[in-house]
Parts: sequence; C-alpha cells; structure tokens
Amino acid sequence: YSAMPLRGWDSVTVPGTVSAWRALSDRFGKLPFADLFEPALRHARDGYMVSHTVHRQWQAQVAELLPQPGYREAFAPQGRAPLPGELFRSPGQDKTLERIAISKGDDFYHGELAKAIADHARATGGLLDEADLGAHQADWVEPISVRYRDVELHEIGPSGQGIGALMALGMLDHFDLKTSGLDSALSQHLQIEAMKLAFADLHEYVADPEAMRGVTATDLLKSAYLKQRASLIDPKRASPARPGSPHNGGTVYLTAADENGMMVSFIQSNFKGFGSGVVVPGTGIALQNRGSGFSLKPGHPNQVAPGKRPFHTIIPGFLTRDGAPLMSFGVMGGSMQAQGHLQVAARIADHGQNPQAASDAPRWRVMDDNVTIAVEWNFPQEAIDGLIARGHVVQVAPRFNTEFGCAQMAMKVEHGYIAASDHRKDGYPVGM
Repeated sequence: YSAMPLRGWDSVTVPGTVSAWRALSDRFGKLPFADLFEPALRHARDGYMVSHTVHRQWQAQVAELLPQPGYREAFAPQGRAPLPGELFRSPGQDKTLERIAISKGDDFYHGELAKAIADHARATGGLLDEADLGAHQADWVEPISVRYRDVELHEIGPSGQGIGALMALGMLDHFDLKTSGLDSALSQHLQIEAMKLAFADLHEYVADPEAMRGVTATDLLKSAYLKQRASLIDPKRASPARPGSPHNGGTVYLTAADENGMMVSFIQSNFKGFGSGVVVPGTGIALQNRGSGFSLKPGHPNQVAPGKRPFHTIIPGFLTRDGAPLMSFGVMGGSMQAQGHLQVAARIADHGQNPQAASDAPRWRVMDDNVTIAVEWNFPQEAIDGLIARGHVVQVAPRFNTEFGCAQMAMKVEHGYIAASDHRKDGYPVGM
C-alpha cells in the first residue's frame, strides 16, 4: 500500500463499542444491561422504515461496498440501498444483539460472536482472530480541556482529534471574536486559520498516547505554545499551516440528561459509512475501518502497528462554566468534528447563541489538504468575499451536502435543559 486502505479487512481494528456499552452500564447504569437492548431488538426483529437522508447516503456507497465480503447479503440484497419508506431488516442482527445483551457483551469478545468474526476473517483474507478480540479492554481516561472566555471545553484526549478543537480555541483566546462580528469574514478567517494550525500539529504529533514520543497532549495545550501559534495568524491574510515545535529543546452521536443533573456525551462510529464494508455472515455485524486512520510513514508516531490504537476522529464534547456542567454536545462528521466543536463553542461563548441557533448557523470546513475551505450554500456572501480577499481558496457546497457535520446538544439551565438537534441529518430532541 502507498496509504492505509479505506475499505476491506486491512482497515479493520478490534471494535470497542460493545465494551464501552458494558463499561458505561457497570459504572453509571441504573437498569439491567439486557433491558437496554429492548428498543434496538424491536427494530432488529421487525425492521425499520428507511428515511430519505439515510437512503441518499446509503445508496451513494453501495457500488463501492458490494465487493466486500458479506456486505451484499446483509445490506444490499437487491444490489441497492433500501428505498425511502422501505422496510429494512439485517438478517441475524437480532440474534447478535440478544447474545450481547445476555452475556453483557462478553460473547462479542470471547464467545460465539468472536469466533464468527474470526472465522469470517480466516475465510476471506482478514487477520483479526480470537486472540485479538479477547485481548481488548475498555479504558477509563481523564478528559483534557482548555478554558475559553467564561467556558471550558472538555474532550477525550489522543488518539482522538478533540485536542485539535482545544488547540484552536486556545489560539483564538488571543483574539476578540466578539467585536469581529458574528458571521463576518474576519471572525471566520481567524477560526479557520487557528483550525489549520491545529490540524498541522494534529497530523504531525497525535497518535496512541503510548506512541507519542517526545510530544504529549500537555505539551500541545501549553498556553505559551498556543500563544506562539496564535502569533502566526495574520488577520488580513491566509497563511500555509505547518506543524510547530511544542518543545523548546457514516457516526452516531447521542446526548442524554436526566432530572438529577446527570449528562452524558456519547459517540460511536464505524467511520466511513459502513466502515470497512466487511460484514460477518448471519450476524449483521458491520466492521469499522478505523485502521485507515493509521499512517504508513516510517517512524511516524501514528505508524500502523499491532496492539496500537489509530488516530481517529470520534470526539464527544462537553462544556462547563465555573466548574459546573453547561452543555453536553457533539458534531459528528469525520474531520469536521473538531471544527464543529470549535464553531459551536465560539458561537456560545463569544456571541451567547442558544444551542439551536449555534447548530443552525452556516458552517465552514477545512478540507483534508488543510488549504481549501468549503462553506455551506447559505454562508454569507460578504464573508465568502472577505475570505477570498484574504487568500483563501473557497468552495461553496451544494444545498444538501452532508459534509458539514450534524450536531446534537443539551444545555443545562435553571429549571431543566435546552435541547437542540441539527437540521442537516436525521435526529431530534425528545423529552420523556
């Protein structure tokens, strides 16, 4: 390979979602583990009617994924995605969920489900086996954070990209976004330039924490370093973003909050659409492609290796104010996530927008080349003109483009919560 593959067995790493369900339930749950599966089991048994949004995203990937082992049988038996309003079932998925529910997830890593995954790998060219699955464990980690104005943004640390949002906010703390205007070219330019600098460091240094030789998350978040990075931002011109020297020498997001004040920021993902495209026969288990986040560059801290976590994009977010919970939120969407966290946090901290307004506002996205800027169809023309005048390469996306993330938020207020759901994809706020 010249780069990590995006599809197929070589993009698969050991899935951690099931162990995360168990860990969360053991530590914070109030209901028996098996009871949590009842709604999912009902949909798995009876099927569900596919929405227009899901059909559109599903159909766009079918041709690429049909060759992957097990995909056609499980997710495109007619050679296409289910149509809008069509009832869909994935054969065997109900039995899989039952085994996970009854065994508290152990079957997925040590039982018949683990054997089914390993057998499928052996039969179709994969390297994953029972020992890999059995060695997996979920880790509890301390979040990392940065203070911005009167709020503090908390993220999961490396190997995730949440540190990118924190670094960008740390740089923006040296500018006055409030007087720059809500959707002005200057305000957007400053955010974009900070995000580009954060991405440059992200792709140079961030990996599995045990592999980050010489540069830690603490180093990247030092106030002196972020001030030095902020000094590289020219308010009048776009600049190339290069990594600094910290040393002197297809994702689902859910937020839930209860009457007692417990708030949960939760995200899980099989990455690009259906992930690797590999599906274990008769189980409905579609394996992720997080291994594509590894690097093949020799000596890079994120170089692919056994027993190692790849750089990944999934990041649940949380805001506090004066040490008290303020808002549980996420903005799913690959590399858009850190950028979405930055834009939402700035709108709330600098401009006092409510969650729905912060979600509805038009977004920008720094593309993978870390140069091109994509903006949504309704982005203010004056801001677009101002970005181009500053030297940015700007592309305006079509109206129903789905590459600008999808936010879900729950903000704590005196007598309850303000919930918000993104209009860009399926999702809704609900009180029970």
